[in-house]
Amino acid sequence: MTSRVVVRFAGPPDLEWCVVHDSHATESVIRHKIVNDEIIVAEQDGQLIGYIRLEYLWSNIPYIGMVFVLEDYRSEGVGRSLIGFLTDYLSGRGHDFLLSSSQVDEPEPQAWHRAVGFRECGVLNEVNPGGIGEVFFRKDLS
Repeated sequence: MTSRVVVRFAGPPDLEWCVVHDSHATESVIRHKIVNDEIIVAEQDGQLIGYIRLEYLWSNIPYIGMVFVLEDYRSEGVGRSLIGFLTDYLSGRGHDFLLSSSQVDEPEPQAWHRAVGFRECGVLNEVNPGGIGEVFFRKDLS
């Protein structure tokens, strides 16, 4: 029997794991985000297995900067649990929606976004290396 997944805000002991699994943010940025409850982790049997890094566009619009689940735990609802924790937290703070994105050439992350309740809300062309665009998603929280 597999034990339950626990989702919580990251704490200082989680810093190293978060740094290893997020190549898009520096250690100092991740440390700052941990202190400010902007990193959420999922753990099972005391081992970290998933991660969300929260950003704020224009200092007030919540945006998922990174979501990551270890490969062995994908398709088991870990990402859905992370999103559930995040949306409950944001709703409680008065936010009406959450944004996220994926490169336009990544069908699997796009399908995941739709499966957890996001809908496409726009595209920015040529913002990634190689001129690849970014598709944005919105999840209403009410």
